[in-house]
Amino acid sequence: MNKKYKILVMRYRFIGDTILTIPFLRNLRYAYPDAQIDMLVAPVSGEIIDKCPYVDNFIYFDTTKKHRYENKAGNEKKDFRYYVKYLKEQKYDKAYVLKRSFSSAFLAFAAGIKNRIGFNTECRGFLLTTRVPYIEDRHEIDCFLDVLKADGIEIKDNYLENWVTQEEIDEVKAIMREKNLNPDDEIKKVIIHATSGNRKKEWAKDKWAEIITWLSNEANTQVVFNGTQNDSTVYEEIMSYIKEDLKIPPVNFCGCFNLRKTLAFTKLCDLIVGCDSGNLHIAASVGTPVIGIYGPMNTIKWKAFASDSVIIKTDLPCQPCGLKKECLRDYQCIKDISVEQVKAEIAWKITAPIQ
Repeated sequence: MNKKYKILVMRYRFIGDTILTIPFLRNLRYAYPDAQIDMLVAPVSGEIIDKCPYVDNFIYFDTTKKHRYENKAGNEKKDFRYYVKYLKEQKYDKAYVLKRSFSSAFLAFAAGIKNRIGFNTECRGFLLTTRVPYIEDRHEIDCFLDVLKADGIEIKDNYLENWVTQEEIDEVKAIMREKNLNPDDEIKKVIIHATSGNRKKEWAKDKWAEIITWLSNEANTQVVFNGTQNDSTVYEEIMSYIKEDLKIPPVNFCGCFNLRKTLAFTKLCDLIVGCDSGNLHIAASVGTPVIGIYGPMNTIKWKAFASDSVIIKTDLPCQPCGLKKECLRDYQCIKDISVEQVKAEIAWKITAPIQ
């Protein structure tokens, strides 16, 4: 009996980056319809694509707790040597190292995987059998696809997609009804996502308060918040800037949904307006329109990958810095974005008159 060809894809940590691997995985499956394709993902962010039909097995890489959205209580930590031993036992024929760190390439090398294809970053090229240039001014989806091209694989498409079950939709609708929000009425539901994994990417709370007031009182829309339980304090601070009664008060769902339900909740909403974060990629993957407020990061690389997504940004000579150096302008790039700019884009999306 012929041994089944086994491929490992390595892209662990960060929700947005994980979502952006989907076109890569689909094109890889086109090229290897009968192979076993496994993916090394983070214990939390990996859940966002765990219904992906292009992957046979997800392997959860859980050694650290560095990122505020990568916390999963109760999981037993395993050290790096455990994963070296485990991957070596799987006898993979090929590894695509989409993570750019030195340690990820070393993991594939130490696991004895014969063919190792990845980005030539962090002085790790000697650990790879095929080294791929990493281009900063190129969307991350296209950078991932460059890895396949370097391995001689034809790229057939590059669209983003994701998968939500009817059960997840029904569960989220039930939670919405518990908070007296009808998921099936005609009022437009707008997600305001004011938090990010890096606080330096966040827009001012008082400006968010003005947007919420306008949406609730003038644009006849239902504002909703979503995020972790810890994010609730941010929305409480935002609401403290609002001193008038709101015609349609916002509904706070922070802490109500895991990542899978967040995917379903986002799909049920009509628009997301948010700062640069994985939630914009979540929305793009399920077809919910996106308005993104961007500051120091490169929008060519990190914008929500949808033809109708809106980018709101300034154009300073220091942009994009990628948060790689000290800011001498006190993050003027995001502070200079006005409420009027954001209102205009929202009005265009929801066809509401600007007051």
